[in-house]
Order: sequence, then structure tokens, then C-alpha cells
Amino acid sequence: MENNYFAHESAFVDEGCTIGDGTKIWHFSHIMSKCVIGTNCNIGQNVVISPEVVLGNNVKIQNNVSIYTGVTCDDDVFLGPSCVFTNVTNPRSAVNRRGSYARTHVGKGASIGANATIVCGHDIGEFAFIGAGAVVTKNVPAFALLVGNPARQLGWMSEFGHRLQFDANSKATCPESGQVYELKDNIVTRIA
Repeated sequence: MENNYFAHESAFVDEGCTIGDGTKIWHFSHIMSKCVIGTNCNIGQNVVISPEVVLGNNVKIQNNVSIYTGVTCDDDVFLGPSCVFTNVTNPRSAVNRRGSYARTHVGKGASIGANATIVCGHDIGEFAFIGAGAVVTKNVPAFALLVGNPARQLGWMSEFGHRLQFDANSKATCPESGQVYELKDNIVTRIA
């Protein structure tokens, strides 16, 4: 059966993976067994994707990223260079915790910056924006902007990645797309 994805000759793809058309896997990356990777993804150099990870379509993974078992990403997720997902909250070398991995879900269109760490068991909402070097230790709402260690929320971002400035009527407009957002009860929704 012919593969309709590209894997560099130095990349290693284990048996039992499902990889969508148009996906590219670059130098020294390892895709482990039972992964499901969507169409048109780009997996950079030296990336490790552990068993049973699920990635949607058009996911962009920069160099040196580690994605461990228990992680799922929706379509259009961006994972910056050297970001890391964990999957055990209390790791010990002498204690086998396989089978007790905590789950982490990254929503559609979310971006995670370079060197960020996502502590397992905390979901990232759609179109959230995690700044470089942030350490996420709690669930992240949709459209939220988080920075720091531990990560704290600074504001809200549009689908196009611009900081939203809400007016007295709790409305904001993305300067690039013209999309309109509403902030109500600490939840952002695109309304136009």
C-alpha cells in the first residue's frame, strides 16, 4: 500500500499508525505505534509522538516537541519549538505508572509557544494562546491568553491570534479579520 504522506529517511514510523494524506514528517522524528495523525500535518525535526496520540488535520509541530500518550489535538493546532506535554502527575523511576496516564486535550486552533510545558490532565480550549515558556497547571478557557510560570491569564485572543480589547459593551473586534467577539460571564464567543 502506498503512503500518501512524506517521511524523511531518518524519521521512524512504527507499524500500526494512521497518517493522513499530505502530512510531512521531518528529520529524526519518531511516530510510535497506534498514533492517529490527520491530513496536511507538519511534524518538525526531532519530534517524539508517543503511542495512541491523536492529532487532527493541519496540526503544525515545530522542532524538538514531545507529545506523550494521553494527548489529543483538534484541527489547526500549533505546537511551538521544544514544547512538552506530560502524562503522569507524580512520576517515579521505580514506580510503573503505565496505564494511569492523565489525559490532555488541545482544542481547535490553539497555539502553544516555544518551551511551554503542559502539565497533564489540563485541557486547552479552542483558539487559546499559550505564551513561550509558560507552565500550564490548570484548564485553559477558549480564546484565553496565558503566560508565565505558573501560567496566568492576561487576556483574550482572536482566532487570528490578535489580543482582543473589549469595550464597555463587552464586544471586541479582531483587527485582522474583522470578526466580532463577546465576553460574557468570563466566556468569549465569536458572534460575527
